[in-house]
Amino acid sequence: MRETIPGSSFPVRRDGAMGVEAARPGTAPADLDSTMLDTVVIEPRSAWQLVDWRALWRYRELLMILAYRDISVRYKQTVLGAAWAVLQPLLQLVAFWVFFGRMGGLAGKVEGDYSLFLLAGLLPWQLFFTGVGQAAQSVVSNSNLISKVYFPRLVVPIAALGSALVDFLVAAVVSVPWLMIRGLGWHSSQCLVPVFFLGIVLATVAVGVGLSALVAEFRDFRYVTGFLLQIWMFFSPVAYPLSIVPGGWQLVYAINPLVGLIEGFRSALLGQPFAWGPIGVSVVSLVCLLVVGLVCFRRVEQRLADIV
Repeated sequence: MRETIPGSSFPVRRDGAMGVEAARPGTAPADLDSTMLDTVVIEPRSAWQLVDWRALWRYRELLMILAYRDISVRYKQTVLGAAWAVLQPLLQLVAFWVFFGRMGGLAGKVEGDYSLFLLAGLLPWQLFFTGVGQAAQSVVSNSNLISKVYFPRLVVPIAALGSALVDFLVAAVVSVPWLMIRGLGWHSSQCLVPVFFLGIVLATVAVGVGLSALVAEFRDFRYVTGFLLQIWMFFSPVAYPLSIVPGGWQLVYAINPLVGLIEGFRSALLGQPFAWGPIGVSVVSLVCLLVVGLVCFRRVEQRLADIV
């Protein structure tokens, strides 16, 4: 059996769906029968292939193990445990409601309840913020694993998103009673919530993967990540509506992919009209950002074992 994995040829023994046990190049271990051996050819991917989907699928169990490890470590020996996933957006909601809603007067510029408006913006933003922060540091944090074992390096930043997804799901479930108390009913547009949720996840992957490569290559980027995310929040419609941006600038503003994704998520959840123009611009920007992130990661991927 012949398989293609980036590198050189050697005989191996299959041990389940995840990974291989390698012998010395050109030799077979004494305890293996020749009928048990497969030949794995490790060679570079073609230039146009940004993602090796077959390799990711082959190492899917490793991805799940790393994600589970990150989730368990995140909540291990904590006083509140998973409650942190609720407290973070809740405290942000209270702070934004006081400073932006009341003192800043934004509560009068949105349609309906400002607390629902904030909640519908903070949920996707918290997913993006947590996921990018975890993914950006993931490659350096797993340097021991990367330098010793072969596997698709893209598994590491993707697996780091696991804890962010769990935080989002916990916060979303806990938010349902509040949404019902504040009078939010069923809208047909809510069927589009998973679509915009997927867009937020892809944006998180795009930025997280790109930053993970930059942090591995230039260590000072680990300090830039937090500052970048703080600034990014104010350039995204989390606490204010898109309508306060002058009409002629809304499409330019939507080059930030989170603009259309957060606005679309909020409109779908609350049953408000969609701003399809900015949403379309943000989707195009998201595709470009995803390509840039994958290209940056691929340029660094082959040298990760040497630089982490």
